[in-house]
Amino acid sequence: MLGRIALVPLSAGFGVLLLYLLTLQAPQNIALKFPSSLEDLKLMSGTLNLFKTNHPTYVLLLFCSAYIFKQTFAVPGSVFLNILAGALYGTWPGFILCSVLSGTGASLCYILANLVGSEAARFYFPERISSFEKKLEENQAELPFFLLFLRLFPMSPNWALNMASGVLGVPLHLFFLSVFFGLMPYNYLCVTSGAILADIRDLADIMSWANMGRSAVAAAVALVPSILIKYRSNNKKR
Repeated sequence: MLGRIALVPLSAGFGVLLLYLLTLQAPQNIALKFPSSLEDLKLMSGTLNLFKTNHPTYVLLLFCSAYIFKQTFAVPGSVFLNILAGALYGTWPGFILCSVLSGTGASLCYILANLVGSEAARFYFPERISSFEKKLEENQAELPFFLLFLRLFPMSPNWALNMASGVLGVPLHLFFLSVFFGLMPYNYLCVTSGAILADIRDLADIMSWANMGRSAVAAAVALVPSILIKYRSNNKKR
């Protein structure tokens, strides 16, 4: 068990090394870090937008690597990178980018948990694993709908769902799609705020009525697949 657990710090160390090497390639000698405040966001977006003019591939690679690292190792603060995506790429490109990266990073977390194994996960997180396992058994007949529901209306942290899904053998393609569609409202809310970053004075501004309305539209779109799955499941029962 200890040998498998070692995969986590080894993988995290490799990810940190990769990010460090990428920062060394910055067009200017400037400190790059994960933003953790609104002030950091505004400074980072200004710097990276300047870089993006002449070095678009570098900025995209740096952003994608940082985002996937955060998702894979459940590093808090994804909201800041989602906002940054809107500031760098605009609403729709940033939204699509974050949706893909969310699914990719969560899937890597899933794979890592799967490699570490059920024994280690149950040892360190027995209640979360047992609770999710019971819910999976109860909703096995409607698994795609259930997975999507958990993302749209989370009852557990996303990192816990990622880890438990990998440990309990949820099909990877269903897992990816549930993350991709289920986190759309959250991603859209943050990215649209990033597109008007200069006008935001406090993170509470993200929860404005206008943004909440846009998020509701995104949630409705994301619910379409689950409604179709539910409809199909009900027809099969008749």
